[in-house]
Amino acid sequence: MIAFLNGTLAGASLTEAYIDVGGVGFAVQMSGTALSKLPQKGEAVTVLTYLQTSENGFSLYGFLNEEERAMFTRLIGVSGVGPKAALAALSTFSPHDLADAIASQDVARIQRIPGVGKKTASRMIVELKGSIDAELGDLFGANDGQEVLDGRRSGAVEALLQMGFTSAEVDLALKGAPEGATEESLIRYALKRLGGVS
Repeated sequence: MIAFLNGTLAGASLTEAYIDVGGVGFAVQMSGTALSKLPQKGEAVTVLTYLQTSENGFSLYGFLNEEERAMFTRLIGVSGVGPKAALAALSTFSPHDLADAIASQDVARIQRIPGVGKKTASRMIVELKGSIDAELGDLFGANDGQEVLDGRRSGAVEALLQMGFTSAEVDLALKGAPEGATEESLIRYALKRLGGVS
């Protein structure tokens, strides 16, 4: 089992990062969100990994934090959900937002994931709700002091996604937002950074 890679970013495509570890190049498939947060080519990078073996060979999947890896491993355990769909889910939602959608049994929200229909979304809820509530609560749950702020941020994220921005764009646009800002202020802040308003 390869638990992580610590090396230099040699390059990246729309779906993979290429990491040089002691002269050996690893192709690591990652979510669009994670790829957007990688450092510049030639800089040091550490990526958590999940190695999948099949009759077709080996596939290495990479994550920038434990929350993303934990959600990925849960998702691929759902019947009918493979690594490609799991990465699409993590490109559409942050692990926290996806856990929230599953916990609240929001089928319509989960269907925003490319390639996921109503049947698969319902299956994800049925098969994951218990494990997320019981096992991943500490990992994805917000503490009491953050509940209001997280609610405002979730509302802003939801609104921006409906405007057509990707999850990666929204995450970057909200980075560094003022603490305690209202949902409306967060949306204005993000739009300004995205070039949506002057």
